Amino acid sequence: MQRTNDLVLAIAGVVYTNLIDGPSQFDGWDIEQSCWRIRVPHTKTQVIQLLRKHRDARGTAHWEARQPEDSPVKSFGIGLTRLRKLAKEIGRDHRLALQLWASDVYDAKIIGLLIDEPKKMTREQVEQQVEDVGLGMLSHVFASCDATLAKSPLAFEVARDWMDSPDALRRQCGFALLYELSKKKVAGLDDDYLLERIAHIREQIHAESMWVREAMNTALMGIGKRNKKLNQAAIRAAKAIGPVAIDYGEENRCEPLDVLKHLTSDHLQRKWNA
Repeated sequence: MQRTNDLVLAIAGVVYTNLIDGPSQFDGWDIEQSCWRIRVPHTKTQVIQLLRKHRDARGTAHWEARQPEDSPVKSFGIGLTRLRKLAKEIGRDHRLALQLWASDVYDAKIIGLLIDEPKKMTREQVEQQVEDVGLGMLSHVFASCDATLAKSPLAFEVARDWMDSPDALRRQCGFALLYELSKKKVAGLDDDYLLERIAHIREQIHAESMWVREAMNTALMGIGKRNKKLNQAAIRAAKAIGPVAIDYGEENRCEPLDVLKHLTSDHLQRKWNA
């Protein structure tokens, strides 16, 4: 009875908030506080203020040292881990995501990619966005590392088209998406298709630009972890390919992915032979 009363009050609060501040959303029942959680969506201005509050001087200096003086995009120097936490606090909001993406603040663009709603993303939207993801970590957040786009119903269609695009940035994002999709059950992403992708990677990887090579290498690893048949094919490809050269820069501790090491790990081999 008490929860019902609280819900009635919460709904009344939402109605009032909608009139004053715009649409609100229920976030569920808070067991610890014994109340209904209501999330009031942020505005673009509020998010920019939040980012400014979390400004990192060292990160800003790092950004400014690597961007031209006339760069139209500025940054508050916030690390990706912190931006992910802030995005989680803000919550999914497609309209806000598009507004943040259109801003001139790098950190806001990252937040925009993180909070978008997968089912509301359109092909026109992602084709426009991919044109501008070559800056910093944008392509990484856009197409890989648990990317929102990879959760969209469009993901496989987009990945399939982009992997064969004449545009290197699209190819990079396409193979990054393939890695993300290799972890899922997706219609059309069957063994025959993935064997063809393995053959393509084997034949083309060393002819590609550096960041496309990196994405291909990662995709090969993801495919090879899918089942025993694909694992064996990916191992053969990785042996034929050999080392994949990636220059992450002197200040970056990242090293090129050792695909063969991952695919021949004791854990995977025990899994296939169980």
